[in-house]
Amino acid sequence: MTETTTPLTRFAVPGRITVSEQAATVWQTATLTEIRHETPRAATFRLAVPGWAGHLPGQHLMLRLTAADGYAAQRHYSIASAPDDSGHIELTLDRVPDGEVSGWFHTVARPGDTVEVRGPLSGFFAWPGDRPALLLGAGSGVVPLMSMVRYHRARDLGVPLRMLVSARSPEELIYAAELGAETTPVFTRSAPPGVPVGRMTAAHVAPLLAEQPSHGWEAYVCGSNAFAEHASRLLVAAGQPVERIRIERFG
Repeated sequence: MTETTTPLTRFAVPGRITVSEQAATVWQTATLTEIRHETPRAATFRLAVPGWAGHLPGQHLMLRLTAADGYAAQRHYSIASAPDDSGHIELTLDRVPDGEVSGWFHTVARPGDTVEVRGPLSGFFAWPGDRPALLLGAGSGVVPLMSMVRYHRARDLGVPLRMLVSARSPEELIYAAELGAETTPVFTRSAPPGVPVGRMTAAHVAPLLAEQPSHGWEAYVCGSNAFAEHASRLLVAAGQPVERIRIERFG
């Protein structure tokens, strides 16, 4: 998500407002409970949201920071965690150069700090778990897709799910330790010995389309504008119906 460049010091103390226990249209207070580093540039932030109404994998939320002087900044962030009843959600954020919100999370935020969230938002990119899912992501575009993978595992769903995820290097592959047999990583800058280096190609996509289930895949693509265009072209060229490609892009 694009960020502006207001100085981080304005967010030394996030603001608070009244919590709405249900409505996704109302801001709710969220308390940071845990920070996990995923890569040198990305970290996962676990938030307790007592009034969270629940979400579907692939949905996102609006997050707001409010400084002591009343200045506020809002950003849309995909939800990384699978739906559950724990009252917690997780966001995985890249540290964007000069990003005021991601910069605050990566340099200032500590467990116990509060922010405000509103959601869940957008049903278009949501995956309810009732159809085969083919997931293509790049960089932090893997975040909403990982919510789908986690949901698939947690519910032990029988529908097929496959994921292709692109990263610059193994060190920059978000959730690397958590990825399983459903995932094929593609590395564009450096790769382990014996693994080819390069962008996602038809050679990665076509075999998955060839093994598609009887009812076909629902394809979910998430990444930068350039990646979204490239990946969707690969899918169409391999035979995926255009109307069964859902795209979420950032930048």
